[in-house]
Amino acid sequence: MKEILIADDHPVVRQGLKKIIADTDQFEVTAEAGSGPEVLSAIRENEFDVVLLDLSMPGASGLDVLKQVKAEKPDLPVLILSVHSEEQYAVRALKTGASGYLSKSSATDELITAIETVTSGRKFITPTLSEKLVFHLQSSEDGKLPHEILSDREFEVLCLISEGKTVSTIARELFLSPKTVSTYRSRILEKMAMDNNAELMRYAIQNNLVDLV
Repeated sequence: MKEILIADDHPVVRQGLKKIIADTDQFEVTAEAGSGPEVLSAIRENEFDVVLLDLSMPGASGLDVLKQVKAEKPDLPVLILSVHSEEQYAVRALKTGASGYLSKSSATDELITAIETVTSGRKFITPTLSEKLVFHLQSSEDGKLPHEILSDREFEVLCLISEGKTVSTIARELFLSPKTVSTYRSRILEKMAMDNNAELMRYAIQNNLVDLV
């Protein structure tokens, strides 16, 4: 029986994932975490076969948590489960060391397949994500797109700005000060050679970095 750590700050989501996994005789959820520090504490104190990691949790950025997990346990497979579209975070997550990326909307149908894939040492990549990876490799050869030169935190702030969220709202969600968020915004505008939020939002929509649902 392979052991799983579920990391998500919503108890209802964790219960839903546990219910799906409970229908198998291959896997068992042996621990849960609701924040980045709890994830790191859990992997230091226990041995897991896979971590199911949400990108949006209190504290550190999900990508920062992923980096730390891979730094401490490089062989531990991490499957990202996120409400964010593949366009937003999947390529970054895989480059950071994730073994796969699965939208929460697809979890009911694909979760067990995804876990089986990553625990066997392979990457779980959907057909649409595979196309994006090919495009990413081609764009890397030809020169990076503007948003690809941003740091992970800057990219996260860009996506939230593009969703129409205010500096104060972003600060609360990321557990940062409004001044720090404003600094990130200024860096984003400078790096992307843009003047205001409207330009950032237009760019994000054109490049499918924001969900229009």
